[in-house]
Amino acid sequence: MTTQLDTLLTALYVHIDDRLKGARWRGRPPRLTDAELITLAVAQALLGFTCEARWLRFAHAHLHPLFPYLPQRPAYNKRLRAALPLVKQTIRSLAQDTDLWLDTVWIVDSTAVECARSRESVKRSSLAGWANYGYCRSHSRWFWGLRLHLVCTPAGLPVNWALADPKLDEREVLAALVDTDTDLITARPGLLIVADKGYVSAELDRFLAARGVRLLRPSYRNVTPRPGEVLLKAVRQLIESVNDTLKGQLDLEQHGGRTVEGVGVRIAQRILALTTAIWHNRTATAPVTRSLIAYDH
Repeated sequence: MTTQLDTLLTALYVHIDDRLKGARWRGRPPRLTDAELITLAVAQALLGFTCEARWLRFAHAHLHPLFPYLPQRPAYNKRLRAALPLVKQTIRSLAQDTDLWLDTVWIVDSTAVECARSRESVKRSSLAGWANYGYCRSHSRWFWGLRLHLVCTPAGLPVNWALADPKLDEREVLAALVDTDTDLITARPGLLIVADKGYVSAELDRFLAARGVRLLRPSYRNVTPRPGEVLLKAVRQLIESVNDTLKGQLDLEQHGGRTVEGVGVRIAQRILALTTAIWHNRTATAPVTRSLIAYDH
């Protein structure tokens, strides 16, 4: 691995060990601590291992200097699925530790997360009732799975996110994200959210305005453009590039999850890897905030 990745993993381990508390264990504690588990999961995502069996073979061969004890695949899978709350807590803690956290501009969008293709897989999947059929406009195709709704800063730092049925209206999900975590809004007076045409709604405008939030999105052709709309195209490209980083470099669509817990933690694992890279790049004053090149080999 590269020296930069060694440094990132060490800094991440220290941050988790110092600031976050994992599960309380009865009796003998596990040989792999929660901080080591989360650090190992981030390394897996950054190095592009979508198969846990291949990842652990690589880890046993190359990572013993960093991780004195490494579990076998069943134990790793079980521990990682149980660690979803800690992964979410780590994402928030790292984001709050950057100078980007209190940015008063957010960008919101959703992207497809496919979970199955064949009809037989869909019928047997334990995700039925949560996953559903949806249409991906970006690739002009139907898919069966979920949609990742991501709120981030213009620099790409994830602020909030949700996995939802692809048939759910994007506007409803955004309203739920705002309502669920009201502290995020109150800490940012004059917040501006930039979105696409999928968020056009007078009701959503009123909902956000009542909370002191302004929504900027393209208007329909038969409506007079709002002030500032001419700048939307360049800003909207930022969220597309964040989604491309998640899919192209962090293998979002190759998550391999087959259960609710499995899909949830694997998506969170990739968002955590992106957040960790941004956090470390800002700390190290790297020239490109969202670059993963120093850590992916």
